[in-house]
Amino acid sequence: MAPRRSSTSWLPRALGVATAAYSVAIIAKPELFARPTKLATGRDDLSRGTAIGIRALGGRDLASGLAMAFAPEGTPLRTAVAVRVGSDVVDLVLLGTTLPDTQARGKAAAVAAGWGALCALGFWAA
Repeated sequence: MAPRRSSTSWLPRALGVATAAYSVAIIAKPELFARPTKLATGRDDLSRGTAIGIRALGGRDLASGLAMAFAPEGTPLRTAVAVRVGSDVVDLVLLGTTLPDTQARGKAAAVAAGWGALCALGFWAA
């Protein structure tokens, strides 16, 4: 007999797919993350170190997003979501306090807080 699927497990899975998709995008084109965070401006080329850091962040988020999308229901799925929420908390603190532009810090903190809150809802749905 197949395991019973939760009617709400679609939420963390959809958030996982969205996380993974954005992660692939910033791995392929780090400017998608660098420009809104002001790690690069209009025509500036990214430094190699900045591009590597953004790709590493994308790799972390790709792994957590895929885990959310494909983990078995129950404890594995809740654990995957908890890791995602923890990553968002780290992003909130680090990006919200260390980005070079004050306005970018506020926006990045808001995005991390919002995404973390959505994923926290996904934890309860899991």
